[in-house]
Order: sequence, then structure tokens, then C-alpha cells
Amino acid sequence: MTTRQHEENKPADQDSHGKAAGKHHGGRAMSRTMKTVLWILGILIAIPVIAIIILLTFDWNRAKPWLNAKVSNAIDRPFAIVGDLSVHWERPSESIVPGQRTWRDHIPWPHLYANDVHVGNPENMPKGDTASVRQFSFSLNPFALLSHTINIPVLRFDGPQVELLRTDATHYNWAYKHEEKKSTWKLDLERLVLSKGVVHIKDAVTDADITADVDTIANDPTYGIGFKVHGSYNKAPVTGGGKLGGVLTLRDQDVPFPVQADVHSGPYALAVEGTVTRPAKLAGLDLRLKLAGPSMARLYAFTGVVLPETPPFSTEGHLIGSLGGASDRKGGRWSYEKFKGRVGESDIAGSLTFQSQKPRNKLSGTVHSNQLRFADLGPLIGADSNASKRKRGVAPVQPANKALPVEKFHTEKWKVLDADVHFSADRIVKTAQLPLSKLKTHLTLDNGVLRLKPLDFGMAGGSVTSTVTLDGSGGGGGGGGGGGKDAIKATLEATAREIEVKQLFPQIQKIQQATAGDVYAQAKLTATGDSVGEMLAKSNGEVKGLVSQGVVSKLLLEEAGLNVANVIITKLFGDKQVKLNCLASDLDVTNGVAKTNTFVLDTEDAIVDINGTVNLSSEQMDLRVKPETKALRIFTLRTPFYVRGTFKHPDLQLDKKVLALKGGAAAALAIVAAPAAALLPLINTGPGKDSPCAALLAEAGAKPQAPPPGKQKR
Repeated sequence: MTTRQHEENKPADQDSHGKAAGKHHGGRAMSRTMKTVLWILGILIAIPVIAIIILLTFDWNRAKPWLNAKVSNAIDRPFAIVGDLSVHWERPSESIVPGQRTWRDHIPWPHLYANDVHVGNPENMPKGDTASVRQFSFSLNPFALLSHTINIPVLRFDGPQVELLRTDATHYNWAYKHEEKKSTWKLDLERLVLSKGVVHIKDAVTDADITADVDTIANDPTYGIGFKVHGSYNKAPVTGGGKLGGVLTLRDQDVPFPVQADVHSGPYALAVEGTVTRPAKLAGLDLRLKLAGPSMARLYAFTGVVLPETPPFSTEGHLIGSLGGASDRKGGRWSYEKFKGRVGESDIAGSLTFQSQKPRNKLSGTVHSNQLRFADLGPLIGADSNASKRKRGVAPVQPANKALPVEKFHTEKWKVLDADVHFSADRIVKTAQLPLSKLKTHLTLDNGVLRLKPLDFGMAGGSVTSTVTLDGSGGGGGGGGGGGKDAIKATLEATAREIEVKQLFPQIQKIQQATAGDVYAQAKLTATGDSVGEMLAKSNGEVKGLVSQGVVSKLLLEEAGLNVANVIITKLFGDKQVKLNCLASDLDVTNGVAKTNTFVLDTEDAIVDINGTVNLSSEQMDLRVKPETKALRIFTLRTPFYVRGTFKHPDLQLDKKVLALKGGAAAALAIVAAPAAALLPLINTGPGKDSPCAALLAEAGAKPQAPPPGKQKR
């Protein structure tokens, strides 16, 4: 090869070598980039892998302080996991249809197992646990933590111990008041599953100490939990048991939670069966309720509802309602619908509604009785026996020598509840067959003022119309004596019309044929006191009455239970039937002392004038009975006598100073003449101007006045 040829070929070789070198340099750069990408991808893959490894191998007991603090903050009370805390991972929502799944449903959730867990009492309660559990487990939604929500789909308890404590009427450890302390975290619990455990209730208000032993039930399509109770309530033993649903759904409000219970405490019995659709708030209750006890008034400790004193009662009805919530302006509402039952030997039925509201809760509704036994009304005013009082749980306070009830009204409860209740009864039965019927009243209770307006009923073919007001707004009722600032201020206005004597005493008609006669009366009284006896002892007003025609006898008055009148009639006429033309009475009542203005008994044989006083405080009588014969008789009724003693033990004493007055019937009418005009309005609205009573009073007004004392003709 020539030199020229060599020189021409040299640049070509050099160019080829440079290109090869450049190509090799570019490959190394690409390799470094690829390695960088691979490293980045490796790191991105390694991070979750390492995180999963850490999560799987992490000692979760180190997380307990954080978890305890967050849960405590969410429920406004101490929370602590004292024992071991472990975590297992599993996919949630296994029941979701595959086509409805999202990417989140494929990510495992932590399933925590916690041992020896405690939930403490709120700050305003004594230190201690509201609940503890040997072990509980739950799945935790990790995505909900991003929104400061602790979401637990299912919470399972093994060996729970629940301590429900109430120290007074306003402090109890099962209350949660989130509005008082705002938390950035929220607890969202969907379902609750229980196994064997214990629930203990200690209530200082009702003196209750009751334990319920809880355990699971196998092979029951409705109930999954059973319980048995034992303990005491108000020093009486408590026994019974019941069943609950196996799974308590707290989120889905439309899923009913079944409840059944039957509990006894001394003379009390409570049975319920039904469902709760919102158990977290005790809302959506739909229960069949059976209840029995010695007195409805004793239910106040359980219900907060003021009910009257009654004989032993039993009732069954449909209870529906809700406790309400902070956003509910009127609070909870409970209805006891279409109930039936008995109070003593009387039947009752109706519907009642309890509304929780401000400033006071309210009870309203309608109650009806087909047959109301008169004796069953006694406990309302404390007029029952001491033995009856013991049965209904109050002190046997009635003295043996007192006829008027001394049991005190407890008006301190009247101001916590308003009421608007209509009550009616078709027939009222008395032991002596007192023919009362068609009782009708409208009871209202407004800030401690109780009104019965009207209080109307039929009696023996006639009617009694009245209104009663008991003002207990001073807060008394057993506080400090009858006339004090806390005493009830009472008013009574009553009118009786066309009450037939022959219907008053049907047993007399079977023995002796009685002529027709009617009773007319009216009363206006005001009083203060904390019992019926105390109010009558402090009463003021007037009482007027007329009995036009009829008959009287010892047997009749014994049937009526009128001891004093029975003594007078027996003394005057013996044990025989006496034809009555008229009985007219007009009494003034001043500070509990009734004084006669007019009290005259006109029979076919004589005119009997009665004057004197009746002390309603001491229950002492001081009446002078002066009879005057109308014509010459084989016997005379001209010897005055005194009726003294007490209501329960009247005593007769002859007037030894005047054994036989010569004034006759004319003198008796003269005594009546002056005050007779006070009874004329009752005549006009009662038996009328042609009645024997009208004639008696007209004759009395036409007679001359009796001569001054010491100038009577002997």
C-alpha cells in the first residue's frame, strides 16, 4: 500500500473509533438512569412492605397511652387498657357483594384484642369504674381516623362488669354530656355483642342494690342474651330475669332490639316485652307493660311522675316513647296507651302521655272507670285505715280518737310536674250502697296548684256540682304544720240538687215504704293546712242545707253511718220511723268552728231546734237539742238535752235546768225566724215555694219573736 493510500484510509478509522466510544458512553448513562428508577421503585415498594412488617411485628402495647387518651377524650371519662393489646389484620365487609366493593374493602383493617379494660365514672361522680371487661375485641376503620373518628363496626365483650351508680336525683354515672365539653374526636360504635357478665345497679334515690347476671342463650331465634336479677329495693328483696337480643345495633336505628323482663320486688311486679329501635338513646320503645304495686304514689322514684296515693293496683298497656335528646326542644315523650287495670276493687282504663319539657314535665290524658268503689278513694285524702296505710307504704299516722284524716299531702312533688287529666266514672259503689254515679272531673296541676274543675257527680237521682282548688305552690306538704307558709291554700264550692232520700238508702225501702224527699245543699269554704284534718281545722265559710220531706229512723241513720244524728233521733223518737217535713240548716264556719245560725228539724210530731257549735279541730261538739211538740200527745218531746263528746264518741246529757218548757212549737219557730232569710235562695233554687221547707220558713218568719230571757211564761 502506498503512503498516500495509507493517509487516505487513516481518518476513516479514527472516525469509526470515536463513534464507538460515544456509543459506549451513552449506554453507561442510560444504565445509571435505569438504576435510579429501579432504586426509586424499590424504595416505594419497600416503604409499605416495611410498614406492613413493622405493623405486623409492632408491640401494640406501646400504643396504649395514645389510644387511652383518645378514647377518654371522646367519651368524656377515663378509659384505660390495662392488660395486653394485640392486633390481627383482616379484610372488612366480608358480606359485601363483590360487585359493590371498592378499593378500600381490599385493604386489611386492624382487629384489636384488649384485656382488662376499664371505663371510669365521670368527673362529677365518685372515683371508680362505670364498666370493666375481661377482654374485648373490635375492628378499627383506619380511614375514619383521618376525620378524627374512631369507627368500630363491631365491639365484642367477654366478661363485662357494669356498675350503674346514682348518688342523688341529678347525679348518675351513665349520663354523657358531650355539649359540656367539645371533643375533636368522635366515637362511632355500630354494633355491640355481649357474652357472660354482670350488671350492678346501686341507687341511693330508691335505696336499690340490684345485680343482674348476664349470659348468652343458645338456639333462640329471638334472644341471644339472658339475665337473672337479685338484690334489694327499698329494703325489699328483688328477684326475676329476662332476655335481650344477641346483637345490639347502635347505628341502624330501624333494626329492632328485642327486650323481655319479669321482675318482682316485694309487693311490686314489673313485666315488659317488646322492642327498642334506638337503644343508644332509649328511643323508639314499643313495649307491652304490666305493672302492679301497693300504691301508684310509690312509682315516683322510678318514673318521676307524680301520681296519687291509691290502694293496691295493677295495670297492663302499651308503652311507646323516646327519651329525646339535646336537640329535641320538648325532650322525651312517653305514651301509655289503651291500658286497663284495677285500683283496689275499682276498674280503670285509658291513655296517658308524659312529655319531658321546660319549665316542668307534663302528664296528660284520659282515665275512665266503669265502677269505682267509694272506699278506693280514701287513700287520695288519707281517709283509709292505718292497716291500709302500711300496705301502701306510708306511716300509720291516724290517731284512734280522730275521725278526720291527718295524713299529710306531699306537695313538694307537685311543682316538678304539670298535669291535664280528664277522669270519669259511670258508677260509684259504697259499702252502704250510697247511689253515686257519673263522676266527672277535669284535673289540672300547674306549678303546684291542683284544681278539680269541675268535680261533678250524680247522687241518688240528683247531682252535686263542685270545684276544688289546692294551692301547694308554697312548696309545703308535710313541711311545717298546717298554718305555715308551706301550707296548702284550699277552696271548695259545692252545690247539691234534687238528691232523693229514697234512693240514698235503698235498704230502708225494702224494710219500710218511704215517701219521696229531696236534699238541697251548698257550701263555700276556704282553708289552709297540709292534711284534710288540718284544713278543716283552719276553714272559713258557710254551709247550707235543706231536706224536703222523707222519713228518718235509727235504722236509716245506721245505714248511712251518721252516728251523731242516729243518737239524736233515737233519743227523741226511739227506734221508729218518723215522717220528716223539712230539715233546714245554715252554719257559719270560722277558724274551724261551725256555728248554727239555723238548724231545725220539722216532723209530723214536733219541731226540733238545734243550736251550738262543732269544733272541726278538736272534733268536739257542743249542741243543744230542744224539741217542741205540735199537739197533745201521750208522750212529750219537750225535754232539751245536749250532744257533746267527739265525732267518734258522741255523748248525750239532759238539760237539768229546763226539763219542760211551755213555749211549744210557736216558740221554736220564733227562734228560727231571724236567720231564716239566709235559706230563701236555697229554697228558690231547690224545692220551690210550695215545698214543706218553704212553708216552714215562711211560718217562722211570720211568728213573733221569742220573749226575752227570764220573761217566758211558765
